[in-house]
Parts: sequence; C-alpha cells; structure tokens
Amino acid sequence: MTATLTRKAGAPPRDRRGASRRARRRGPSAYAVLVALVALAGVMLIPFVVVVFNALKTPQEYSSSGPLSPPDGFHLDGVRQFWERVDFGHVLLNSALISGSVAVLAVLLSVFNAYALGIGRIKGRMWVLALLLLANTLPQEALVYPLYYMSKQIGLYDTRLSVIIVFTVIQSAFGTYLLSSVMAAFPRPLLEAARIDGAGRWQVLWRVVVPVVRPTLSVLLVFFFVWTWNEFLIPMVFLISNENQTVSVALGVLQGQRLMDATMSSAASLLGLLPTVAFFLIFQRTLSRGLTAGAIKS
Repeated sequence: MTATLTRKAGAPPRDRRGASRRARRRGPSAYAVLVALVALAGVMLIPFVVVVFNALKTPQEYSSSGPLSPPDGFHLDGVRQFWERVDFGHVLLNSALISGSVAVLAVLLSVFNAYALGIGRIKGRMWVLALLLLANTLPQEALVYPLYYMSKQIGLYDTRLSVIIVFTVIQSAFGTYLLSSVMAAFPRPLLEAARIDGAGRWQVLWRVVVPVVRPTLSVLLVFFFVWTWNEFLIPMVFLISNENQTVSVALGVLQGQRLMDATMSSAASLLGLLPTVAFFLIFQRTLSRGLTAGAIKS
C-alpha cells in the first residue's frame, strides 16, 4: 500500500498528463490548418484594407497611383465631404435608433411568443411554427407593396416608426421559431418547482425561463441589430425624406446620383461599416458565450 501511495504521489497530475497528450497529438496537420485559417482571414481582410487605403487618399492620388497602393498621407477630405453632404451624424442616429429599437422589441416579442409556443404548448403549435418558418422564407420584394399600401392608409409612411414595426415583426418571426425550440426542451422540474412555490406565469417567465435562456437572447439581440442595420430595400421604400434616412439608404442614394468620386465612396463605405464592426467587437464576448452555451446545452 505504501508503494501504491508513493507511485500515486509521484505521478503527474491528470491535467498535466492530459495537456501532454494533447500536445503530442498536435502534428503538422494541426499547424497546417492553423496557417490556412490565418491565410484565409488575411484574404478576407483585403477588401477592408483596400477601402481604408482609398478613403485616406485624395482624388489626384487615387488617379495617379490606383486603388491598390497605400496612401502617401493621412487625408480625411473624402470623409469630411461625405459627412457634411449627408449630415452623417443625423443619419447615424437614425440607424442606431431603428436598429436598437428593433433588436430590443424583436427579442421581447420573440420571448413572449416562444413562451406561449414552447412552454405553454398552445393548440395549433405546429401550424404556428410552420407559418413562422414560411414567413422567414418570403423575400422582402413580396412584402414591399402590401406594407407600403398599409403604411399609407394608417399615416405611418416616411416615419421611422413604420420601419421599426415592420422589422420587429420580421425579425421576431425568426426569433420565435428559434426560441420555441429552445423553450420546448426547457427542464420541466424547474417549472414545476416554481409553480409549487407559488410563482405565476409572469414570474416563471422572468425569474426562471429568461435567466436560463439569456445567452440565446444575447445572440439574437446582436444578430437583430446587425441585420437591421444592413437592411436597404424596405428603408429605401419607406424613408424617402433626408431627415429619416438610414446609413445604407444614404449611401445608396448618393452613389445612385453619382455625386461621389472613388475616394468619397470609399470613405462613405468605411463610415457605414465601422459602427457595425464596433458593435460586434463590443459584444463579441457576449456573442461567443451565447453560442458556446447553446452548443453545450444541445
């Protein structure tokens, strides 16, 4: 027994032995995959780098050296001209207001709908889910005219509220379909224990269900914000005045009128892209935690 204890005491910890085994398993193929992924990431960043280069050039420098050469200096004339021409601060506020409102409202509506479908098990649940799945496959071109006519009739045309309502419904269709499958697999003992303790349906939702599915809700919040920010067709049809335009609509209108040179177009694209990149980087940890939690639960 003494020899056994001595052998156990002299043996390396399990985590160290596991790490050494994993290190031995890593062969040339693992490093080849890592190098390939790094190279792929570099290739994907090339368009972004080209846009940054051209946004920092003058029109004369762009004409003489071409689009692929790095800039000679740090010129912000294209950025300044585009900012002043479209009142980019106001346009940016419109996009942030619409995207943020849609993200929050769509998540709330998805939670309520999924709670009724996934946990409440209402009658006709499968038909409702099939209808939501069908709604997710409909192209926006098929929805533009009915929504345009209805917004005209109720006096919401050319208002930010109309776009918020439309995208809240569209995004919540996907959110409801996703969350209903998550809540359908919710642990029933937790719900029964909460009901035994005297919790009502509203308390069960906010004190039991929402804390458990919070990682999934954070993922939906990020996705809904980015998706709404990048939308172009419906905002272009519904927001015709300059006061209500979003970033994507302002970019499309100016490029369609051919009022910008190549450097200003690159500056406009850079300004339209940076807010979504910044938002994604800020919530990157939340997004990764939500995806990891969903993978572990599944």
